[in-house]
Amino acid sequence: MNFESIFNEFPIIESETLVFRKIELTDLDDIFEIYSNERVFEFSGITAKQDKSMVERLILKFDDEFKHKTKLKWGVCTKGTNERLVGIVEAFDFNREIEQATIGYFFAESNWNKGFATGAVNLLISFLFHQMQVNRIQAEVAPENYASQKVLVKNGFLKEGTLRQAAVWSGKGKVDLEIYSILKLDYLKRNSFITVQREH
Repeated sequence: MNFESIFNEFPIIESETLVFRKIELTDLDDIFEIYSNERVFEFSGITAKQDKSMVERLILKFDDEFKHKTKLKWGVCTKGTNERLVGIVEAFDFNREIEQATIGYFFAESNWNKGFATGAVNLLISFLFHQMQVNRIQAEVAPENYASQKVLVKNGFLKEGTLRQAAVWSGKGKVDLEIYSILKLDYLKRNSFITVQREH
């Protein structure tokens, strides 16, 4: 697992349509739009923030998490307009023994149903498999979060099962979590198949 070198310098990642970059204090308005919306965090353990100063402290925390090598959190921009953020993606809970990472993603409600989440997850797992050399990527999803489940399935994730009352979420108490995962072998097979299909 290529862990140390990834955290030497904050990685900027690009696809044909998206750019992942570091979240800065100048992004406060965009990050506040995400974190102040209760609907964005309806199916998560995060509580919406109505105070901009709290969100400002969050942005500083993102930088600390990178420096302490505990979490990678990117701002997602569309290619060519990489100033406004449309969402956030993250990788965390790194397990170097089994080469595993957990991912998460949140998008401003104004950017829902535009394909951003599906494209961003595709770019994120490509980076984690190819550059970070992880073997397994997983995501924990609320059973009611059908939109997020569809994003994962579109990207080749499989539902492994449900962990009953496996977490405590603010305002929700004990909650069930569905576990979705994708292995590097499955990812490579899937993308090899897609490439072959495109050639015909």
